[in-house]
Amino acid sequence: MKTAPPPLTTEQLEALRQLDACTLANAIETFHERLRNEGFVNHSIHAVFPRLRPMVGYAATVKIRGSQPPTANGIYPDRTDLWDYILSTPAPRVLVVQDCSTRPGVGSLLGAVHTNIVKALGGVGAVTNGSVRDIPVLENLSFPVFSGGVSVSHAYIHIVEMGGDVEIGGLRIKHGDLLHGDIHGVQCIPHDIAASVPVVAAVIMRQEREIIALCRSAEFSLEQLRSLVLKSPA
Repeated sequence: MKTAPPPLTTEQLEALRQLDACTLANAIETFHERLRNEGFVNHSIHAVFPRLRPMVGYAATVKIRGSQPPTANGIYPDRTDLWDYILSTPAPRVLVVQDCSTRPGVGSLLGAVHTNIVKALGGVGAVTNGSVRDIPVLENLSFPVFSGGVSVSHAYIHIVEMGGDVEIGGLRIKHGDLLHGDIHGVQCIPHDIAASVPVVAAVIMRQEREIIALCRSAEFSLEQLRSLVLKSPA
């Protein structure tokens, strides 16, 4: 059985956080771990705060519902065991919430209170196919959020599962998956190559700078351009 790689160090995580999502995706492609059209969310998921620095952390996965009221009178009780589950996830933590409602996004789990709790528990961001709310509060927290939309209400949101596989914007995410997100979207970084990706990314960025510099140079020629492009690992 394949042995799981050790957790990344703080320095390794920070090196990944320094990368923009496009450069990261280019670097991951060179390892041929997956198809080039896999491993990232589709255009239905947007960065709520696109100017924030990239988010990097391990997924704590949750499923919710909430577009309809409970069959019995009253409201759904709070699941405080969510806090214990989040803490069971390696730090830094990203809360990943799949809204399985018949109408996803009608209500929001992630607002001022829950976001402050998640951040206090070592959370560095959140991803959901549903909605978020209390946007000014989240922005003041500098808390990266990626969602399918926004909502004014929590409606009848309640947690139905923790720790299982979820699907957000076409991306299947497992508990503990290493996620990166920025203005471009969210993607999963394969654990076994994560520590090596920044080195490859540095090579790619250097070659891209050379190509761009040539294109802006008075000495530009197709021959030089072809030579530089052929050297590119992408």
